[in-house]
Amino acid sequence: MSTTSSTARSASAPEAGWRGSFSLAERFDSPVTTYYLLLGATAMLVVIGLVMVLSASSVTSLRDTNSSYTVFLGQLRFAVLGVIGAFVASRIPVRLWKRLGVWVLGGSLMLQALVFTPLGVDVMGNRNWIAVGPVQVQPSEFAKIGLVLFGAAVLAKKRRKLGEYLHAFVPLVFPAGGLLLLLVLGGHDLGTALVLIAIIGGMLFASGVPTRVFVFAGAAAAVLAAGMVLTSGNRMGRISTWLAGACADPNGTGFQTCHGLYALADGGWWGVGLGASREKWQWLPEAHNDFIFSIIGEELGLPGTFVVMGLFAALAFACYRLVSRTDDFFIRVASAGVMVWILVQAIINIGSVIGALPVVGVPLPLVSAGGSALVTTLFGLGMLISFARNEPGCSEALSTRVGVVSRSLAVLPARRRRSRG
Repeated sequence: MSTTSSTARSASAPEAGWRGSFSLAERFDSPVTTYYLLLGATAMLVVIGLVMVLSASSVTSLRDTNSSYTVFLGQLRFAVLGVIGAFVASRIPVRLWKRLGVWVLGGSLMLQALVFTPLGVDVMGNRNWIAVGPVQVQPSEFAKIGLVLFGAAVLAKKRRKLGEYLHAFVPLVFPAGGLLLLLVLGGHDLGTALVLIAIIGGMLFASGVPTRVFVFAGAAAAVLAAGMVLTSGNRMGRISTWLAGACADPNGTGFQTCHGLYALADGGWWGVGLGASREKWQWLPEAHNDFIFSIIGEELGLPGTFVVMGLFAALAFACYRLVSRTDDFFIRVASAGVMVWILVQAIINIGSVIGALPVVGVPLPLVSAGGSALVTTLFGLGMLISFARNEPGCSEALSTRVGVVSRSLAVLPARRRRSRG
């Protein structure tokens, strides 16, 4: 009898395991998976960013303003504004997104042109900001949204003619993208220009443009980048330092990268503890901005850096699901544009911090301090959440879950009244 029961248990065990894995696979393939991946990864990156901005900026903020919370409170205000913008964006229907591209890009180009007026502000050699009173804005961040929307709408209309150079390049690359790049490069912001080029390339790739177009565009981009480096002593110094080794000139052009590596080395496997960074004590420049990843590694160790990179990987996977599962060509191209925007910017930032790439001054999306970047990135991800809600079955599943929660909460007062009676 015991032999029979044990045999039955052993026979049923593989079946139970198979059913469990099948159930997990079914849940992962749910129509709400993309929605919750985008929502969860974005929320976690914003929270991590706020915590690390508070930690990394506390010393310099205390020195400059007599308060350790000044930079953090400013970032918190922008985070709240960005969350509101993301919520609004998540409720905008797709048909309206298709009409907004020209207006958003046109407004961004006008704002970008203002950096060359008295409203323009220089920050560390880059003239890519405008200031109106106490408010300082980076127009090129808003231009990323405009470029994605405009490019997706144009490529969707020309989808059957994209095999021809003229239709592939006009008007996305010329004149729209070219004019935007000229304005950004005119302000000496090579990092943002590289991200804009990547966005255009990602959208063209997602739209199915032939490979020969990328060969031509890649060669042109390489010539442009080389020209920008050779005509700038600052950029040439950064490239030379990078080629020679991150700490080849620790007291000169390699100071920031070298101290970023010191921070990662100091953190070791498990970190020195949240708030216990040594490099943030005015050793590492831009500790709460471009080099916040170094402080994450120093305080939270290797697990902290892996969590951040894993969350970006989750965002990438969610975007890939949108690109591969949708039948709407506009959604496919726009999702690819936002995916490339966030991932390329994260790769450039992390690569600069660890010494794998030269420093070009690009913040880590959702994590680094910076109001314009945080608000626009959240708005872009809100747009992707809007697209995810349009996946077949997603809206119905979400409304069903909200209904279940509402009914569950409605039962509680009734139970309390019965128990009191």
